[in-house]
Amino acid sequence: MSENSQFRFGAATGVGSMPGGDAREAAKTVTGTFEDFPFLPELPARGPGADMIGRTAGLLVELYARVEPSGWRLGDRPGRDTKRARSWLGEDLDALEEFTQEYEGPLKVQAVGPWTLAASLELRNGEAALSDAGACRDLAASLAEGLRLHLAEVRRRIPGAQLVLQLDEPSLTAVLRGQVKSASGYRTHRAVDRQVVEQTLRDLVGTHTAGPVVVHSCAPDVPFALLRRAGAAAVSFDFSLLTERDDEAIGEAVEGGTRLFTGVVPGAEGPLSDPAGSVMGVRTLWRRLGLSPGLLAEAVTVTPACGLAGASPGYARTALAHCARAARSLADNPE
Repeated sequence: MSENSQFRFGAATGVGSMPGGDAREAAKTVTGTFEDFPFLPELPARGPGADMIGRTAGLLVELYARVEPSGWRLGDRPGRDTKRARSWLGEDLDALEEFTQEYEGPLKVQAVGPWTLAASLELRNGEAALSDAGACRDLAASLAEGLRLHLAEVRRRIPGAQLVLQLDEPSLTAVLRGQVKSASGYRTHRAVDRQVVEQTLRDLVGTHTAGPVVVHSCAPDVPFALLRRAGAAAVSFDFSLLTERDDEAIGEAVEGGTRLFTGVVPGAEGPLSDPAGSVMGVRTLWRRLGLSPGLLAEAVTVTPACGLAGASPGYARTALAHCARAARSLADNPE
């Protein structure tokens, strides 16, 4: 079993992003829906600095980024974009702190992982940091220190929380396959060696010694085995993108004590099935793999397929509540 297999994860939670711009409303929704596994909401609709990349860029230590027409670019000093990102994060932490008084239990905090960050942040020449091995190393080191300070701040504000760090890596498969486009769009950056990718993630996971790390990607072909070797205690993914090619890796993950954050509730607006129907695919997978139904509640956390930033506030609330009900269905009727 993995070293974090004894950690008590909640049965359901969200991915991270929520619609709208009201931090208090988002925190109230999240903490009210997931009483045993809330998360720090992200509200990208507020603009640059509240988006996924800008928010994490604001956490970096001794590296700064600003918004250019082409995206976020590394620069020499903190500017208004960095300050705005830090200000919004502070507002979100204030709201979460207000609604988690006396809370004790797992609490999830999200940040962009080192490889998606390297694929998304530009160097001064306009190319992705991914194009420069030294820049990738500097970025990962800066991120590790920034996350250490961020998690210490969350711990100070919510001392009863057991912090779960989620690293968002939607670009990870593209990095491994050499599919990240250059600035011109006419070529792609060469694939990064799998051992370098794995070691960078392992080093970053190792800095969060006080709790487990979950790696999230809602892209196809999530590299489950690589993430497990890098020390991820859980992998979060869009369940609808799984194919039978993933069966062996998932079976090994479950048997090795890795938790699955199964994204079974659509992130986009639309009709929802009943809660039992939402987790039917998980039960079917379990039977196909020959896994014990009794393992389901121990091994699975139910989530939306991806972030909910693009949904309406009403659908986002419904989707999160649906996750909680689907998780109960899975626990009550594992067969």
